Amino acid sequence: MANVMTKLPPSSLTQSGPIRAMRALYYLALCHLARGQAELAIAPLTALHTLRPSDPEATYQLGVAHFATKHYDKAAPLLEDVFRLEPDRENLGFYVGFLRYRQKNYNGAEAALSVSRSADQDIRQLTMFYRGLVLGILGLSDQAQAELASAQRMQPTSPITGASVRIQEALTATTRVTDPQRLRMQLAVGGYYDDNVAVNPRKSSDQVAELLRSRNTQSPGFVTSSRGDYAWYRKGPIESTVTYSYYQTVNTDSGAGSFNIQDHLGGLSGVYRGTVGTMPYEIGGQYSYDYMLLGLKGFLSRHTVTLPATFVPPAITLPALGRMDNLTTLLYRFQRKSFFTEPGNSDIRFAPESRDAFNNMIGVLHAFRFRQDTIIVRVGYQHDTEAASGSSFAYSGNRAQLGGQTTLPWYDLSFRVDYEVHWRAYNHAQVIFLDDAGQLSRRRDTEQDIFVQIARPLFRSVTVALQYQGVLNGSNIPVYAYDKNVFTTLLTWTY
Repeated sequence: MANVMTKLPPSSLTQSGPIRAMRALYYLALCHLARGQAELAIAPLTALHTLRPSDPEATYQLGVAHFATKHYDKAAPLLEDVFRLEPDRENLGFYVGFLRYRQKNYNGAEAALSVSRSADQDIRQLTMFYRGLVLGILGLSDQAQAELASAQRMQPTSPITGASVRIQEALTATTRVTDPQRLRMQLAVGGYYDDNVAVNPRKSSDQVAELLRSRNTQSPGFVTSSRGDYAWYRKGPIESTVTYSYYQTVNTDSGAGSFNIQDHLGGLSGVYRGTVGTMPYEIGGQYSYDYMLLGLKGFLSRHTVTLPATFVPPAITLPALGRMDNLTTLLYRFQRKSFFTEPGNSDIRFAPESRDAFNNMIGVLHAFRFRQDTIIVRVGYQHDTEAASGSSFAYSGNRAQLGGQTTLPWYDLSFRVDYEVHWRAYNHAQVIFLDDAGQLSRRRDTEQDIFVQIARPLFRSVTVALQYQGVLNGSNIPVYAYDKNVFTTLLTWTY
């Protein structure tokens, strides 16, 4: 993002003699700002502003420093003073418009945002986004939709499209096969209907949420995925496998094309198998890297390290149910997520909205197995923490899991259902979106994920499956409360 703080000061700050002390304060502050240390720039800029209270450059830079450190009440009067003198100053219209928006001065916000100019694409996109929100609140829905559409075309990376990422992960999830065959391949093609591609919020009294609901969000589409696993090393109890997978969705509705997903993943895993007494176990490790595109533009990359340990406890016999086998998996996962072209990645003034994060997760999953695995019931728990760069997206979460699968007595049909609920308590108050009471508060989400599949083998390793996936996310921040339903038909060939 272009840094307006590298702008040369006015001539009054470059004179020699007594002005040298002020020049030193000014350049010291610029150095701190350029290094992303806005909090250290406040002291010299405050001193400079005290010496030259009528200098617009000193006033502007102090306002920007307060803006960057989220001291919005201090930034507002300073930037307003400069805006009255120089409304066309680079980026100033956006800062003032954003601050007026937070104060619910929507007419004033629209006036400032409409004159904003910037050479930086991220600033221009944010300006369009907030101007669209303001125009919608003011009742100018057609103009609002046009502005939001323009912002989306520049870079369709809304934070709430994270649900699409989770849907993609669910579709491509698979279990590792440990048969003697070294090479395994899988190709799947199908069609789907998604009733909320853009992840529009639920109906509410929140004006911003209602404006976002105007986006086109329903679309049928096509999905294809492929995966290859090769066990390149096998010796005794040790095995190592390399993996590559590809995934692509295509929304056929033209208005939803910017939410098409493409993902490439490569991985390397290894396991060691043994026994403790009579109890078999398997410990392993896996590293994977995937690169995701949204609307054919770079959206997300993830480095993931997974450390599972699986044990097979002794079987027991239950009245009426008969023999019950067990399988317990302990899991640790570390993930580094990097989102591209986010304003917060290149300018600390928008740091609270950066989704770049480290995620740590520990969990346990136990499977109860009946009748030689024709019936399996799974119960699990996970705890995860998201150490996000932006304060708006850092959270601590707990997830409960319940699922099962069985072979039905008709036509070799198999049936599977999984249910998860994820409680997320965010660590800091939101800085943009308001809660149900119209306040900037900490976000609290309860996300429920449902997956249902019925599958039937056809011929020559070909299987047809009908799937349903639902996401129901409740939140005290209305723009994050949404429902999403995806119905899919898949034809899968396995080698």
